[in-house]
Amino acid sequence: MSDPTPTLPTPTAEQKRIALDSFNRAKEAIPSGNLDYAIALLLTCCRLDPANFHYRQTLRKTQKDKYGSNLRGSRFAFFSTPRWKAKVKAAKRGRDYLRVLETAEQVLYRNPWDLGTQMDMAEAFDALGLGDLAVFSLDQARQKYPKDATLNRALARLFEKRGDYQKAIVLWQLVKEKNPADVEAAHKAKDLAASETIQKGQYEEAASGTKESPVLSRIESRAVGQQDKLARDVDPVRKRIEADPTEPSLYIQLANVYRKHGQDDRARAALQQGLGPTGNAFQLQLALMELDIVPVRKNLDLTEGKLRALKDKTRKADADGADTDEDEEPLSEEELIKFRLKLLKEINSREIDVFRVRADRFPNETSHRLELGVRLLKADLAEEAITELQQVRRDERLKWKAGLYLGLCFRKRNNWRLAQRNFEESLAALPPGEEGGKKELLYQLATGSADNGDLPRAIDLGHELANMDYTFKGIGKLLEEWNDRLQNA
Repeated sequence: MSDPTPTLPTPTAEQKRIALDSFNRAKEAIPSGNLDYAIALLLTCCRLDPANFHYRQTLRKTQKDKYGSNLRGSRFAFFSTPRWKAKVKAAKRGRDYLRVLETAEQVLYRNPWDLGTQMDMAEAFDALGLGDLAVFSLDQARQKYPKDATLNRALARLFEKRGDYQKAIVLWQLVKEKNPADVEAAHKAKDLAASETIQKGQYEEAASGTKESPVLSRIESRAVGQQDKLARDVDPVRKRIEADPTEPSLYIQLANVYRKHGQDDRARAALQQGLGPTGNAFQLQLALMELDIVPVRKNLDLTEGKLRALKDKTRKADADGADTDEDEEPLSEEELIKFRLKLLKEINSREIDVFRVRADRFPNETSHRLELGVRLLKADLAEEAITELQQVRRDERLKWKAGLYLGLCFRKRNNWRLAQRNFEESLAALPPGEEGGKKELLYQLATGSADNGDLPRAIDLGHELANMDYTFKGIGKLLEEWNDRLQNA
């Protein structure tokens, strides 16, 4: 776990050209029934561009079609795959994850449903940072082994890692059903009790094992009118992609269309589809990172809604003099608050990654560094936040904001002199009409002065703030306390 994350080499322009040409020839061979030739071409595609989701997905479907979806592959697979499996294990022990993928495909060529090999591939994909392909591999195995506890456990961890708790909780429950004494599954079922706050949709039905993949199956609109509207929006963008498959912005447009219709899974697939033809374009990688935050934000919204409903229910019960029905509420207010904090922390952590990438890619765009600094401060990484915010302070447009957050960083580090200096510089640089920023700066200067024994200055600043907004963060009550302390002194 402490080793550096393995890197995935970016295909060269020539490798991408060869892979795309091989893929096109494979698509031509499949309808004619020449599946062995198509599989050989698709294996070349995956070897040259191992991160391309569409290549791997097409390869697996073609392999299964070759064996008529018989769930066992070649009748001689039992005799021909052991030596390849041994090579997969050896490559995995040596952390040669690209070799794991290439060798594992030799097993799946003979049996596309091999459980152990799919799990080894998922581990390799995850180590290389290809989370969607890791999920894809395990989901393929689930089509034959939907109740396997080890498989469901591994897939649940991947979903939990990417913030897709609604799928993770269902899989943990399946593990618990298989092994009622499983301590981890019981703990996870409790820890991710947000299953009550998350709308499972159709996934719960698919999790028991169906012909259709619960992860990658298309989410069909319930109304024919919605389907027609989606097709009308999607078709023009798809035609533009066919005409210019190397343009990253087109895949982002397609993903935005899917997101507009509430189909985030298809949006992710569209972005993944574009990685190969565009050479893992930065815009698509960044869009995927941002899309991965979406389900966590949705879980947060649902959790906060559940928390508000619980508080309203409690207030109503108190007003009516009745007891709340605990059986109807599986999560207590304390548990919901704890889960909400966990989600906020996860969102902030992911946003740090996004804005760090943005800041490194666009070093002259100081707004990205400001956003990064704010989130580093939220994560209690004050030193890193100070480094970023001090660079932002050079931009006159953002100087006051950088000063405000730098002051908060130094207050967190118990350095009031530097905090005060940054707050005062921020106040001096404040643009006209920025009333909210002025109130926050006056509050920070007033409370900081009081905490550091300068009560007269705290009272002066507090009165200036109270004159603007007497209720701001309880400043009126604080003024009374500071006056009492000053009189007693």
